[in-house]
Amino acid sequence: MMAKAPPYPLMIGPIHPALKEPTMFKFTLEGERVIDVDLQPGFNHRGIEYLGMKRNPLQVLHLAERVCGICSGAHQFVFARVVEHAADIVSTERADYLRVLVAELERIHSHLLWAGVAGHELGFDSILYYTWKVREDVQDILELICGNRVNYSYYIFGGVRRDVTPEAVEKARKILQGYRKLEDTVLNVFLTDPTIAHRTRDVGTLTYDNAIKLCACGPLTRSAGVKKDVRFSQPHAAYGDMMGDFKAVIPSDYGYPNKGDVFSQIVVRLFEVFESVRMCDWILDNLPGGPITSEPNLSALLMAKLRMAEGEAVARVEAPRGEDIHYVRLKKGKMELDSWKVRVPTYGNIMSWLTMFKGAQIADIPIIIASIDPCIGCMDRVTIIDSKTGRERDVHVDEIKSMARRAERGWK
Repeated sequence: MMAKAPPYPLMIGPIHPALKEPTMFKFTLEGERVIDVDLQPGFNHRGIEYLGMKRNPLQVLHLAERVCGICSGAHQFVFARVVEHAADIVSTERADYLRVLVAELERIHSHLLWAGVAGHELGFDSILYYTWKVREDVQDILELICGNRVNYSYYIFGGVRRDVTPEAVEKARKILQGYRKLEDTVLNVFLTDPTIAHRTRDVGTLTYDNAIKLCACGPLTRSAGVKKDVRFSQPHAAYGDMMGDFKAVIPSDYGYPNKGDVFSQIVVRLFEVFESVRMCDWILDNLPGGPITSEPNLSALLMAKLRMAEGEAVARVEAPRGEDIHYVRLKKGKMELDSWKVRVPTYGNIMSWLTMFKGAQIADIPIIIASIDPCIGCMDRVTIIDSKTGRERDVHVDEIKSMARRAERGWK
C-alpha cells in the first residue's frame, strides 16, 4: 500500500503573477488541496495617515482620495463627511444628491473592473475585454460631471466642487439607458456560462456565521446573505431619501442561494451594477435645486472654523469594496489633523481568506484571492519615526512583530 504523501508548503508572493499587489500567502497543501493558509501582508506601507497629520484638512482632502485609485471618490467622500462632523459643517441638499450620484457611478465602474479581472483569473479574457469596454461609458459620465476619470477631486467640505449642467444630465441619462439595455446581456454572460459556474460555484465559500464572526463587509458579506450595507443601515447624504426604493443586494433576492462562494459574489456585484444604474437615474429624476456648497466663500470660512474646532468624529460610507471608515481628531489652534485613521474594506475582509481557501484546489487560488476585490495598497500603512532623530522609515511586518515581542519581554 502506497504511503500517503505528507503535507507540503506552497508560497505565493509577495511578487507573483496571481497577485496584483504585494502580499504573501503561505499555503499548506495535501496533494492539490489547500488544508491551511497563513497570510502575511505588510509589503506596501505608504505612511499615508502620517502624511495627513502633517497637513491641514483641505490638503488632506486630496490626499484621502489617493488612498485607493479605484475607489478614490469613496475615500474623499467619507473624509469630507468625517471632518464635517468634527467641525460642525453641513452640506447642502443638492450637494448630497450629487455626492451619491458620483458614489454610485464609481460603484458601477469598480464592479465592472472587478468583473473583468475575475474573468481574466478564470482564463476567460473575452469577458475582461467586454466588461472593460462597457466600463468606459461610466468613466465618460464621471469625466463629464467631475472633469476627470480617476481621482475626481469632486467632494469638498460642505458640498461638491462642480454642479451638473442640464446638458450633462441628458448625456448621463442616455449612457445610463444604454446600461439598462445591456443588463440582460451582461447577466447572461456571467450567470449562465457553464465554465464560469464550474470554476466559481462552491469555490472560496464564506458562511453566514463566519462572515459575521470575521467582520467581513461589502459584496463579500452580502454574498453570504448578511444584509450589511452602510447606505441602508446608516443612511447618509441622499440615501435616506432612497430607502423605500432600494435595498442591499443579496443573492436570494434574485433567485440565487446565499452561499458566500465566488459565484455568489459575482451575483451580488453584477446586480449591484444595475441597481446603481437605477439609483443614478433616481438621483437625476429627483435632483433638488439650490447651491452646491453651504458657504459661497467656503475655503476662507472653513480654515477659520477649523482653526477653532475641537473634537473628534467617525464617518462611514459603503465603498464599492465595502465599509470604509475614517476617524479624525481636531485640536483648537492646530491647523493640521491631530489624528487620522482609515479602516479600508480590504482590512475587514482579508481574514475571510483564511476560511475561504480551506479545501480549495491550487487552481482556485487566484480567483479566491481576486474574489474579495482586495486592495493591498489601501490597507498597508505604517511609518516608524525615530523620536530622537526625527527620521522616518517604512518597516516590514516582521520587524513590527519583532518589536512587539521585545516589548512584551522587556527587551530594549
